[in-house]
Amino acid sequence: MSRTEATKRARVAVVAMGIVSPLGAGCRATVTTLREARDCVSTIERFSVEQCRCTTAGQLEDGWLASASHDERRERRLHRASRMMIAALRELLEEAGEFQPELTVVGTTSGGMSFGEQYYRGLQQARATGPAQAPEWIANYPPQKAAIDALEALDLTSPCQVIANACASGTNAIGHAFECIRSGRYQRILTGGYDALSELVFVGFDCLQAATPEKCRPFDRGRSGLVLGEGAALLALENLEAAEARGAKILAEISGYGISTDNHHLTQPDPSGVGPRRAMERALRSAGLAPNEIGYVNAHGTATPFNDAAEGRAIAELLGRVPVSSTKGMMGHSLGAAGAVEAVFTILALRHGFLPANINFRAPDSDLDLDIIANEVRPAAATRALSNSFGFGGTNASIVIETRAA
Repeated sequence: MSRTEATKRARVAVVAMGIVSPLGAGCRATVTTLREARDCVSTIERFSVEQCRCTTAGQLEDGWLASASHDERRERRLHRASRMMIAALRELLEEAGEFQPELTVVGTTSGGMSFGEQYYRGLQQARATGPAQAPEWIANYPPQKAAIDALEALDLTSPCQVIANACASGTNAIGHAFECIRSGRYQRILTGGYDALSELVFVGFDCLQAATPEKCRPFDRGRSGLVLGEGAALLALENLEAAEARGAKILAEISGYGISTDNHHLTQPDPSGVGPRRAMERALRSAGLAPNEIGYVNAHGTATPFNDAAEGRAIAELLGRVPVSSTKGMMGHSLGAAGAVEAVFTILALRHGFLPANINFRAPDSDLDLDIIANEVRPAAATRALSNSFGFGGTNASIVIETRAA
C-alpha cells in the first residue's frame, strides 16, 4: 500500500496518554527518567526470591498508587493491577478533554494472578486448619477486572475487550484499536496494557532460565537474560479529523500495524528473524512507508540470547543501521503491558527530541549489525518510529508511530 492509499483511510491520532511504570508515575516523571537513562530495576520486595537465580525486577512504588480509589472499602479489594490502571487512566482523562471512548481494548498476560495465588494458598490452609480463603481474591482474579475497575472508578461505560497474546498483547491491543478506528467503525477508543508482578510468573521465567542473575543487557554481546517489570499505560486514540475538529491536542499518530506468527518453537523465535521481519514489513506497508523513512526502532530487546539475535537480524536486514534501543534495561519486561508502555516511551521521547538509551550496554554483538543507542540518550529530530513486541509461541507485532513536536 502506498502512502497516498494508506492515508485515504481514516487516520488515527493519539490525543492523550497515561502511564505508571518503574520509571515514574505519569508522563512528566517518565520523560525525566528516560532522559537520565536511569536504571530502575531493584531487588524484589513483594515475595521471597531466596531460591531463585534472578532476584531483581522493575517495581512500582506503593505511594504512586495510594490514592487509586476514594472508597476505602473498595480500595481494600482492588488488585494492584487495578490500582495501576486507575492511576494511568486518571492521568489520561486529565489531558483528554472531551474524550469519551466507545470501546476499550487492553492487553495483559497475568491479570490478577497474585489474587489467584493467595486464593490457592488459602485453600491449602483450609485443608489443614479450617477456612481461611477470601472469596474476593478469586472474584478479582479475572484478567478483565483491572480494566473494568479503572473504567468504573473514572465513570466510563465503554465495553471492554482484553487481548492476551503473550508479550505482544499490549502492541496487539493498540494495533487492534488502530484498525477499528481506521476502518471507520469507531471514532474514539481507549487502549493500552497492564501487568503487575506475580510470583508464579516470576518463578516460571526463573525456572526457564530466561531471567538473568545480573543486569539486563539488551543486544549486548554478553547478554544473559531478562528481568521482569510491571506497569500500566493507556492511550486515547481518536479519528484524526474528529480530534482536530474538536480542537484536541494531537500528540502522535498510529499509522501502521503488522503481525505475524512464525510457529518455530514454544518459547524461542525462528533464528532467521523471519517472524519479526514480517511483522515490521506489514506495519510499514500498512503505514505506506518505505524502510528508510523510519528514524528509530524501540526494540522488543529482552536481552535473552535467541530473542535479541532474531530481532536484531530482522532489523538490520530490513532497516539497515537505523538507531535502535530497548528500554527494558531500565525497567524490565512488563509482559502484556510492555507494548503499551514502550509506545508511550517512544512518543514521549520523539516529542521531546531524543532517542531512549539502551542501558547496561558493554560490547556489541559481532553477529548483529545494529546502531545501538548505548547507555545515554541521543538527541534526534526523528518523527517516525517502529515499536516492536514479540512473544512466546512466535507471536509478533509492530506498530508505526509518527509524532509531532512538543
